[in-house]
Amino acid sequence: MDRQLENQVHLVDRGRRTIFGKYEMGRQLGQGTFAKVYHGKNIVTNESVAIKVIDKEQVTKACMMDQIQREISVMRLVRHPNIVELKEVMATRCRIYFVMEYAKGGELFAKVSRGKLKEDLARKYFQQLTSAVDFCHSRGVYHRDLKPENLLLDENEDLKVSDFGLSALPEQFRQDGLLHTQCGTPAYVAPEVLMKKGYDGAKADIWSCGVILFVLLAGYLPFQDENLMRMYRKVFKGEFEFPPWFVSDVKRLISKLLVVDPVKRISISGIMKVPWFQKGFSRPVAVSIEEPNEKVEKALGLVASPKSPRFFNAFEFISSMSSGFDLSNLFETKRRSGSLFTSKCSAPAIMAKLESAAKKLNFKVCVKEFRVKMQGTAEGRKGKLAVMAEVFQVAPEVAVVEFSKCSGDTLEYVKFCEEDVRPALRDIVWRWQGENKCCP
Repeated sequence: MDRQLENQVHLVDRGRRTIFGKYEMGRQLGQGTFAKVYHGKNIVTNESVAIKVIDKEQVTKACMMDQIQREISVMRLVRHPNIVELKEVMATRCRIYFVMEYAKGGELFAKVSRGKLKEDLARKYFQQLTSAVDFCHSRGVYHRDLKPENLLLDENEDLKVSDFGLSALPEQFRQDGLLHTQCGTPAYVAPEVLMKKGYDGAKADIWSCGVILFVLLAGYLPFQDENLMRMYRKVFKGEFEFPPWFVSDVKRLISKLLVVDPVKRISISGIMKVPWFQKGFSRPVAVSIEEPNEKVEKALGLVASPKSPRFFNAFEFISSMSSGFDLSNLFETKRRSGSLFTSKCSAPAIMAKLESAAKKLNFKVCVKEFRVKMQGTAEGRKGKLAVMAEVFQVAPEVAVVEFSKCSGDTLEYVKFCEEDVRPALRDIVWRWQGENKCCP
């Protein structure tokens, strides 16, 4: 089957290369460490696309397959007019193909490198960037590498956020509710990220937006120095100077964006209330979440079929189920507790019950290994609610089921757990987390 898939990438019509009989490959647009990006064309519709070709062997050797999988997951979650659309993912034995929206205008960096932008154009790009970032955050996605090189322009000169390879999802938060991976481009990274301490992904993205706004209007970086450590010291102190052509409204906004203390840094809702930002702004209409593609994940070699659930450490189990004490700091995994319950039913019986309950609640269901993803059909305050339930094994006769929110509004998730999940699963629950009373 792998050889058959590989043969679908072939040469036709005197060197014209096609993949899977669907897309014609054109000139190379760019190249990274593990991937090359080509201009492509849909053979049926004649639509231009960008095709990112990733060498599977290279990313596997570099232990980056999880990052590729995360990038796919993220780009499915964020469908927005100012975010590059992932149209399709295909894979062969050797390569992974991301078929994406083609941004004809290239990188915003190329435009800025020629000099500062006019205020109205810089405001337009900043509005579109802020709108896209706000949408990402509402879906639990934090980009973590915002910079002009990752902002593309389409044929209408509208901004498109790209490159979600370093982005974070809610499951990457530790128990303290913060992210801890140091990543991003130094000149655009928030001071709290550089300090290698826990940080709020949303606040870190807002800092990067502030640096980008400064660059658009100034034509150069607010924090720059030939010596990297001296540049870091400027970032840590928030030391920068405005050029003389900056108007007072812009100075006030950037002064609220580039605040060293993330707690005091302006929020996106605060940005959108600023009069300078509001000028000519209209919020674009975003699109809902797309379901995972099981065939793609199998092609990537990411789908396994274990015969039993993952093991849940007994001490971690005691800690998570007890309301009297917390042992979570003893474990490197630092599980971020969601809604947990124990059950004396077998794992297959629990899985069947979870799937049945979700369908009765009118949720779409995706079963993978010993995890059940439940996708709501109704649009909530922050999009459609998506919940993951995973079954763990503690002992031969005891299982733990953990619920976590994948996307959607937190209050809607809590309500779902309390009013829908608990009554529906009453007959398989032995005891809920933090409750001393066992169910019959």
